[in-house]
Order: sequence, then C-alpha cells, then structure tokens
Amino acid sequence: MDATAQILNDLKAKIEKTVKHVRDQLAGIRTGRASPALVDTVRVDYYGTPTPLQQMAHISVPEPRQLMIRPFDNSPGILKEIERALQKSDLGLNPQGDGKVLRLTLPPLSGEQRQKLAAKVKDLVEQNRVALRNERREANKHADQCKKDGKVTEDQCKGLHEKIDQEMKGAEQKMDDVLKGKQKEILEE
Repeated sequence: MDATAQILNDLKAKIEKTVKHVRDQLAGIRTGRASPALVDTVRVDYYGTPTPLQQMAHISVPEPRQLMIRPFDNSPGILKEIERALQKSDLGLNPQGDGKVLRLTLPPLSGEQRQKLAAKVKDLVEQNRVALRNERREANKHADQCKKDGKVTEDQCKGLHEKIDQEMKGAEQKMDDVLKGKQKEILEE
C-alpha cells in the first residue's frame, strides 16, 4: 500500500471511530422517551467487581417513559446493588423495586431542561469536531512529510490534501446529521 492510501485509510478509520464515539456519548443523554442506552454507563458492584449493568440484567422499555431492569441473578443482594448503583449515577432517577425487577420512571422534561440538554449535545458534538480537526491536521502533516521524504510528488501531495478535505467534509456532514437527529429527539414533546 502506498503512502497516500495509508494516510487516507488511517484518516477514514479515525473519522469512523470519532463518529461512533459521538453516537455512543449521545445515546446516554436523556430524551423524552426511555431507552436502555440511558443506563449503559452504570456500573454495579457485583461481588466486588464493577460490572456494566447490561451484563447483569435484562433492560426493557415496557412503556415510553419507563425502563424495567430484571437481573439475571435472583440473589436478594443483587437487586439492592443495582438500585444503589442507579441512585449513585448522574441520571437523577429513583428506582422502584418489587423484589424481582426495578422500574425507572422518567419524568417529563420541562422546556428549560430540553434546552439545556440540547446545548449539552451541541457541546459534545463540538468537542468531537475539534478531535476531527486534529486528525485532519495530523493527516496533512503526514502528507507534507511524505512529500519532504520524496515518497510523493508535489502534485500527489496537493491531491492528497484535497482528498483529506473531502473526507473531512463528509465527516462534518455526519456530525451535523447526528447533532440534528439528537436535538430533534430531545426537543420534541
């Protein structure tokens, strides 16, 4: 594989990784509807080991504003540990248990809360755009280094810079789509 293809492939991989990271981050942000992704970051102390909640329990959405968490392990202490972890998390939700399952009821978001969440989403996406710009700078630096080392001609280097810019435009569009989609989800009643 020649140097230009390697630089472009590395950039594409980093772009995809960044876009996936943004989607994962945004999945954990609350909207008007319940989603199992809300509790993806919750870790439960399972016999001394911090364990992701989705590895310990089945998480379902029985109603649009409710999550139901049913532990795989029916030991009496496990439900208490899950409840404790949910209360410690930054979700701001209070789980109700009946001995077998926990229910998380999401209160409706006020207009002000929706605006704050939309702003938070925009900030997260902007932070990741900065990461993308850093990746572009790195790719351009590698292209210039290849020209300096004599691996590519000046015309090839210029073409590579143009291809890098095209990839970045595509990445920016993906980020815009992710941002608009999540903001729409948050702002709709």
